[in-house]
Amino acid sequence: MSGEQAAFGPLLRELRLAASQTIEGLAEASGVSVRGIGDLERGRRAAPQRRTVAALADGLGLDEALRERLLAAARTGRAPGYSPVGVQAFPRGVDDFVGREAQLARLAELAAGRRDAVQPVVVAVSGPPGAGKTTLALHAARALAERFPDGQLVVDLCGTDDEPPGPAELVLRVLKALRVADRELARAGPQGHPALYRRVLADRRCLLVLDDARDEAQVRPLLPAAGGAMVVVTSRRMLTGLDSVHRLPLGELSPGEAAAFLTALVGAERAAADPDAVADVAGRCGRLPLALRVAGNWLATRTGWTVRRLADRLAAEDRRLDALSAGDVRVAAAFDLSYRQLTPAAARLFRRLALVPGPDTGAAGAARLTGQALFDAEDTLEELVETGLLGAHGERYRLHDLLRLYARARLAAEESAADAVRAREALYDWLLGTTVVAGRWFEPDHGAPPADFDGPVDLSSAARARDWLQAEGANWLAALRAAAAVGAHRTVVEVAESLHWFSDQWIFWGHWPEVFGAAARSARELGDPVLEATHLNYHAWALLTCEGRPHDSLERSARALEAARRAGDVRQEAWGHIYQGLAFRRLADHVPAAAHMHRAVALFEAVGDLHGSLQARHGRALILMDSGRPEEALVVHEETLAFLERVRDRLAPHIAEFGRGGMHSGMGASLALLERWAEAVEHHRAATAIWRSSGNTAMESRQLVHLGHALASAGRQDEAREAYARCVSLGPDADPQRVTAARDALARLDTTWL
Repeated sequence: MSGEQAAFGPLLRELRLAASQTIEGLAEASGVSVRGIGDLERGRRAAPQRRTVAALADGLGLDEALRERLLAAARTGRAPGYSPVGVQAFPRGVDDFVGREAQLARLAELAAGRRDAVQPVVVAVSGPPGAGKTTLALHAARALAERFPDGQLVVDLCGTDDEPPGPAELVLRVLKALRVADRELARAGPQGHPALYRRVLADRRCLLVLDDARDEAQVRPLLPAAGGAMVVVTSRRMLTGLDSVHRLPLGELSPGEAAAFLTALVGAERAAADPDAVADVAGRCGRLPLALRVAGNWLATRTGWTVRRLADRLAAEDRRLDALSAGDVRVAAAFDLSYRQLTPAAARLFRRLALVPGPDTGAAGAARLTGQALFDAEDTLEELVETGLLGAHGERYRLHDLLRLYARARLAAEESAADAVRAREALYDWLLGTTVVAGRWFEPDHGAPPADFDGPVDLSSAARARDWLQAEGANWLAALRAAAAVGAHRTVVEVAESLHWFSDQWIFWGHWPEVFGAAARSARELGDPVLEATHLNYHAWALLTCEGRPHDSLERSARALEAARRAGDVRQEAWGHIYQGLAFRRLADHVPAAAHMHRAVALFEAVGDLHGSLQARHGRALILMDSGRPEEALVVHEETLAFLERVRDRLAPHIAEFGRGGMHSGMGASLALLERWAEAVEHHRAATAIWRSSGNTAMESRQLVHLGHALASAGRQDEAREAYARCVSLGPDADPQRVTAARDALARLDTTWL
């Protein structure tokens, strides 16, 4: 027999003849096909995988020494260095690859263990135009090349071309790249090429990158059914119809990755000279890799430019897409390729999504833009998501910043200004109308929507109404601003009035002073002193509670008192006294604070306003506590809680629950001043549970700090740490001052522990 380095095919034939077996006999004994054995012996196929060699060795009855010789010959035949295309042919741009560590790690994990795999692994990399899908796939292919010694093949599917190649052409292209002999291709014929394709890939450990797939129909015939191959498919579409694939969606880079990418292109010294400008350029590129590359190349070829100069050039939104071009590379051109493949309905909705004022929208809002039925709008939105032109998170849809600018340009080019105005007005009218219905869930005299309400969003509970108001906050706020700008004063007042009690549920949203300030101005324009007093009081609350501005709050509530007295409205006069009292309390001026709150209690009781009376009683207790009279404060809190329980059935449920939370919080604080720590902890826990169950993050954050302080004072440091940590974790709706206090308290606890 020949030496150790014999080629696999001749060695297999020699061993078969020595065993006096025909090809047919070996096929029956090993389970390997007659054609497969013949192709191996004649060198028409690369050396097989280990499992095939083992089957042949078993069929030949080889001893250990001969078995090892056959395996060694197979390994030699699959030696790294054979590559039908070669990773060295990758396009430029791979070397300056930045970020995507999680995605690369996932691809490496999926590539591991391919040596003995019996099923190929398929990964679909999807994302919007310019997200760097191809670059990621090529970078990964280079990094993983040694794991696929039978070849690394990159096939451009030209999916964005008007007439991309079909599966039959692509199958033939891959077979030729894998060096399948022409006579074998001719013998199989076009009808047999798919089967030949599957058989060839089943016996080879290849990495196949199918770049820029148009759709599932183009890709599906190219996916091998067996063997140790790995296929990475890139597409602007999500290719939802493909089964048994691993999905790797790409979005924009993180701020740090985007800055690092730009720095690699323009040079560390130049970037370090103005890191804020680098961050601005990255932000105005939407941290999209293609846009970042264009911006970086622009700076790299204009050494006299500062990074700040480009940042300023990109600041103008109406010129940004034009500025993001370098030579024959234009970001807008990448968007064009996807846009022109949309159906007419999807293209129309895509353009009109530029009219959404906030960062995202729901399906109901999208339907208003186009006049579609809700289900039709959902289908159209999903088409945009599938094509990579629209992002989705839960039930919200968001255009990437640069795609929003592109959509705005297409809207101006393809639709009349009048049509765009009508679409925006339809959206804004719906937003404000729905805001009124949702907000009234929290108003004592309204609650659930009227029986004839037939809106496209589910407002069947207060929780759902709150979710909608918060999700659409940026959008209905923009609609309210537009109404104020055109003098729609009654609309502004109606919307703000509907949101009065809801504002307690979302204290640190950041826009309540604007909302209620606009309503107060509209009320004054309407010449109605009751409305003016009402909204001045709301404005006073917002300035004090949301922004901590007691002096400005005092001025608004004083004007509210004057307007209420002028109108003879006792209820609004009482609310004016409450806000005067709360502002004086914040200023630690306890005598006028107590006087105003006492007057408020009397006025509310005179008109039988239970909701106002509850607030005023609570305010009296807080002022007593702040003025160093915790025993009296505790008594008033207990009396107020008893009052609440007596009238609870006549109160709006969420207001009653809010009141209970306030009472337990106040009692806990009073007990803390008396150093009755165990009792204080129990009341603070009760209040925390109320705020948590009602979804009021702002109040929960405040309560958790009180609870943490009480627990720490009681010597229960571990529980205190849990309370502070919970406060820190609550997110943007928490009271920022209390979050800071919780972080400081955690640091003190850690220092003490050390």
